[in-house]
Amino acid sequence: MADAYRTFPIRDIKGFSIGNWSDRTAGTGCTVIVAPDGATGGVDVRGGAPASRETDLLKPENTVDTVHAVCLSGGSAFGLEAASGVMRELEHRGIGLPVGPTCVPIVCSSCLFDLAFGDGTVRPGIEAGIAATRDALDGTRACPEGTVGAGTGATVGKLRGPACAMKGGLGARALAIGDIHVGAIAAVNACGNVYDPATGSAIAGMRATPDSVEIVDMEEDMLASAANLTMPLDRTNTTISCIITDARLTKAQATKVAQMAADAYAHTIRPTHTTNDGDTIYVLASGMVECDVPLDLMGLAATRALEQAICAGCLTACGICGIPANAELHG
Repeated sequence: MADAYRTFPIRDIKGFSIGNWSDRTAGTGCTVIVAPDGATGGVDVRGGAPASRETDLLKPENTVDTVHAVCLSGGSAFGLEAASGVMRELEHRGIGLPVGPTCVPIVCSSCLFDLAFGDGTVRPGIEAGIAATRDALDGTRACPEGTVGAGTGATVGKLRGPACAMKGGLGARALAIGDIHVGAIAAVNACGNVYDPATGSAIAGMRATPDSVEIVDMEEDMLASAANLTMPLDRTNTTISCIITDARLTKAQATKVAQMAADAYAHTIRPTHTTNDGDTIYVLASGMVECDVPLDLMGLAATRALEQAICAGCLTACGICGIPANAELHG
């Protein structure tokens, strides 16, 4: 086994394909991670306002052992409909259980950006789920980042409302440790600001004014205005992520990796795990490589990959519908 980890293209992790459907005009989209041969799944939920489907099946005590897809979607609870499209396309291809594919969990990101600046009546639905699944299975295997898929309508830094927010986005990063590969896909639509954990500098977040490029420390701002604090974007935020690995894990081990990876949110997003965030992390393990690293090291690698994916989602995003991105303000 190698003595040090190294970066690795996420598209090359065995057992997975990633696809997107995006609508930049409406400011919404979805991202699908497909495991055609199945994968072991786990989940961890830290936020107070998750919107999800079938997550209970991932609990170690429940009997479903194989997952064939995870869908990360915009559109709040309405966006869960994209999961039906994923299931239909997988069934059409003969992927899943004999009675129909097991596509769990199916998750959605709740984006006020859709409502305030795009067209909130347009949400990822069945056709979007089908299109993203086809992109995953028939596409070029490229894994674009930024204002794409579930990151299309994502924004961050929303305590003072959308006028002072900045663009979030979809990020994807992967690491290799010996023969094991661990990757993270994250749709960053957090209430809080996003920071680079390596430098402590702000990447994207709440600006001082709608015309400002200065990013305000949201936590300090919240404490300073505690007596009059309001949360105008109640339950419209979440960072939803999926960790993928070619290692062989049990459901309990996959769940533990998800729990450890949640530290990436605390390292990069401030504040995080609020009552207004969903903050859900899924783990899919294809089992194509015998795990030769300690589980704690797997969890650490997942955390590091997710940190990088969260930062990348904001750094690669482009501004749309009047919401500026890091690239425009600090590029």
